[in-house]
Amino acid sequence: MYPPHLTAPMAKDLTDFGFESLQSPEAVQAVLEQPEGTTLVVINSVCGCAAGMARPGVKMATQTGKRPDRLVTVFAGVDSAAVAKTREFLLPYPPSSPSIALFKDGKLVHFLERRHIEGRSAEIIADNLKGAFETYC
Repeated sequence: MYPPHLTAPMAKDLTDFGFESLQSPEAVQAVLEQPEGTTLVVINSVCGCAAGMARPGVKMATQTGKRPDRLVTVFAGVDSAAVAKTREFLLPYPPSSPSIALFKDGKLVHFLERRHIEGRSAEIIADNLKGAFETYC
């Protein structure tokens, strides 16, 4: 577990932008089992690719055009039970943080693993997500 004083600014980067922080398995389940609508889930992380690519990319993607109905986040290494529950919904993908998932009507329809984030620019991530939003939102 990371100390809260270390991760608070990283979590705030998304919550200040309108993402809801899910901190319990029950909260995750309630959101991801929604039978209708779209939900974007960011598994946040302390790594550099979360700070330089994932968080800026999701913020860019959600600023204009189509966007998911709900924006939520869980933080790896902080909200362990909530992250574990989120990962149940991401199977068969292995654990990956940061990662970004789009759900439609309770089903996973688009997923960016760390390997799709690391080494790419925030703009590339945003473009990828915007394409998914056009298709599913």
